[in-house]
Amino acid sequence: MALRSENPIPSHLLMWQRVREYAVPPSMIETATARRAVGDWAGACAAARVDVDLDLRAVRDRHGTELATRLRADLRRLAPDLLRWHMPRSAPDGRLRAGLTISLARYGSSGAAPPPHLVVRTPPVRADAGQRMSLGLWEESGGGTGPGHPHPHPRPHRRFRLDLHRHLWDSERSGELAWRCGTGAAPPSPWAPPSRRASASPWASASWAAEAELLLRAEGRPRGPFTVRLGTRSRAVLELVAPDDSHAPTFRILRETLPPQEVAALPVLPEAAARVLPDLELLRNGLIAADMLHPLVAGALAVRAAGAVPAARPVPAARAALGSRPPSGSVLLSTHAPAVAPAPSPNPADPPGDPHRVECRGELHRIALRDGTLTAIDHTRAQLRREELLVAFGGPPLPCLRTIDQVHRDPEALPAVRERLLHGDVAGALAVVEGLLGPSAFLRDGPLREELESAAARRVEHGLYRAGLVPAHSGAGTAGRGTAADPRYAEATHRPRLDRRTPPAVLLKRSRRNRPRTTQP
Repeated sequence: MALRSENPIPSHLLMWQRVREYAVPPSMIETATARRAVGDWAGACAAARVDVDLDLRAVRDRHGTELATRLRADLRRLAPDLLRWHMPRSAPDGRLRAGLTISLARYGSSGAAPPPHLVVRTPPVRADAGQRMSLGLWEESGGGTGPGHPHPHPRPHRRFRLDLHRHLWDSERSGELAWRCGTGAAPPSPWAPPSRRASASPWASASWAAEAELLLRAEGRPRGPFTVRLGTRSRAVLELVAPDDSHAPTFRILRETLPPQEVAALPVLPEAAARVLPDLELLRNGLIAADMLHPLVAGALAVRAAGAVPAARPVPAARAALGSRPPSGSVLLSTHAPAVAPAPSPNPADPPGDPHRVECRGELHRIALRDGTLTAIDHTRAQLRREELLVAFGGPPLPCLRTIDQVHRDPEALPAVRERLLHGDVAGALAVVEGLLGPSAFLRDGPLREELESAAARRVEHGLYRAGLVPAHSGAGTAGRGTAADPRYAEATHRPRLDRRTPPAVLLKRSRRNRPRTTQP
């Protein structure tokens, strides 16, 4: 009988723990903060891997000097690293939610036309290598100022919007995070599953009334009904009520049942207001230390972080070895390599990168970085060359060479490299590889080389998408491409029909209903 933990950690918290460790590395925060401090907002965006798809001169010529001035002021206050910190993520790997257009600010228009929006966009799944984002100006008329590369959902999303939550990207208003996220203990939410009502609920229902009032006021509506998305096919229809304007509003379940068309047209409470801040959940569960938070987030939650927040749970030794800041010169050996015995007392004459020993021919030999490569320093070059030739002819390798080869092909640090590449931190992944194998090492065939080659190939796909050389989605460009009799039409854009000649693997894939959603709900 399998043992069950009495207090299991929710999967979404484990995802956010990995996101906080790898998605926004400290080097990105430091560089973006330094560029923003001197007024270089474009350099800060480049440091945070945010592409700028707007031209301030074109905005001024089209919308006037006043709007261009407001836009420039918002760009100077923008903290792109803080924006990346709070961007929506997709389970289970924690990557940026693909194909989104999120409104950051709305600018009033003097005419009858809808106001333009400063938006941030995430690329579709096929082009999300590097986890890059882009800034642009969206207009209802479609006359944007950015390049013409397609996007699957150019309209700002109703559920994911940050124009009502400037503290999540504005460096001058980040201090509002403490009271906007409700650091007090929230009451049990009636919308949480029964098994989770006893623990902390992920829904910030204590602040829904105040957030709904801001939402309805921004939409130009009086106090009334609104919706909260609770799941893929579940929505709570609520009503904001108050005796008069002098009383604080509260919400209740709408008494009357509205038809689906009217429910779909109601304002949707943004995701940032509906759920508890992930950083608060991580702190309350002891899954992250306060010093691992973004500096602006840690500054806003300073009282909470120094108060009743439990200490972080002890990290296993294997996870500590794969931390985001590996010590320089350290060597992480694979668990599949021969036994490695740490020296009881390292020789003072050895460099600091020589604490690892490998049992080889009845002795403990050292493996460390020398001249930019990982090598067995207790063997001469002639011995190593002779043993390598023996291996080439099918002979058994030395334990030292077998350990080095295993580290090259499948190192223990591979999960750390894979996580960094997944979140677009190529520089951090290469730093881990160089600290492991040396800057002059030649990568051998194996999982490590495959991960690096795959990341490079996917970055090419992202470049093609940015250049507008590939469609945004499989259905883009179907018009004017011929008929179904044209083989190019069938191969490039037409979705094949399922019949008795369809391969079983394709039938199984197309018939599954548990595939992840990549479009707007």
